[in-house]
Amino acid sequence: MALLGKGALAMWWDIAPAIRAEFDDWHTHEHFPERMRVPGFLRGSRWADADGGEGFFILYEMEAYATLSSPGYLARLNAPSPWSAKMMPHHRNMVRSQCHVLESAGGAISRHALTVRLSPASGMQDRLRAALRDLAVALAQRPGTAAGHLLRTETPKIAATTEQKIRGGDAAADWVFVACGYERAALEALAREELGEAALVAAGAAPGAVRGLYALSHTNVAGEFG
Repeated sequence: MALLGKGALAMWWDIAPAIRAEFDDWHTHEHFPERMRVPGFLRGSRWADADGGEGFFILYEMEAYATLSSPGYLARLNAPSPWSAKMMPHHRNMVRSQCHVLESAGGAISRHALTVRLSPASGMQDRLRAALRDLAVALAQRPGTAAGHLLRTETPKIAATTEQKIRGGDAAADWVFVACGYERAALEALAREELGEAALVAAGAAPGAVRGLYALSHTNVAGEFG
C-alpha cells in the first residue's frame, strides 16, 4: 500500500532529553488524537532518531494537499491547547514541509525510515523525479526495505498560524524522499549508495542533501478516536 492520500506534512525537530518524557506523553495522548480528528487527516506516524539522539521525524498523510489549508486544520493551528502551547517552544530546529505526494510505492509504515531532504539542480526536476520514482518502486520489492515515497513542498499561501508564532517560525525542505524498511542495515546502505551524495547529484539533485535515520515510535489512523 502506498501513502494514504495525495497530501503530506513532513516535519523534523529536536527535543531536549529533559522534556522528552512529557513530549512523548503529549504527542501520543493529546496531539495525535487531535490531529487525527481533523477532516482529511488519514494517518500520522512519529519516528525517533535511530541512534537515540534528540531528533524526530513526523509524517502526516492527508486525503489531499488542500487539507493543509482547510478550515478544520487552520482552526486547530490557531487555537492550540494549553498543553500544546507549553510544548511548542521546545520544538527546536523545526523543519516543516507541506507537500504534494509525487510518487509512492510500497507500505508506509516500517520499523525504520530514512529521510532525505534535497533539491533538484536547475533544469533537472524531471530527471531526478524519474530516478527517484524508479528507486521507490525498487524499494517496495527489495529485501530489507518496504517502500519509497517522494514529496514536493509547496507552502500554502496563508498567514502565519498561532502555533508557528509560538515556535518562532519554521524552515522547510524542498523535496523529501522517505525510504521505509524493516532492516536498518539496508537503509544505511541506501544512504551511502543510491541516496548518497554522489549518486543523487548524478541523478539530478543539487549538492547538500540532508539525511536522517529514524525508528518508529508511534502511529495512529483516522477513526481511532471517534
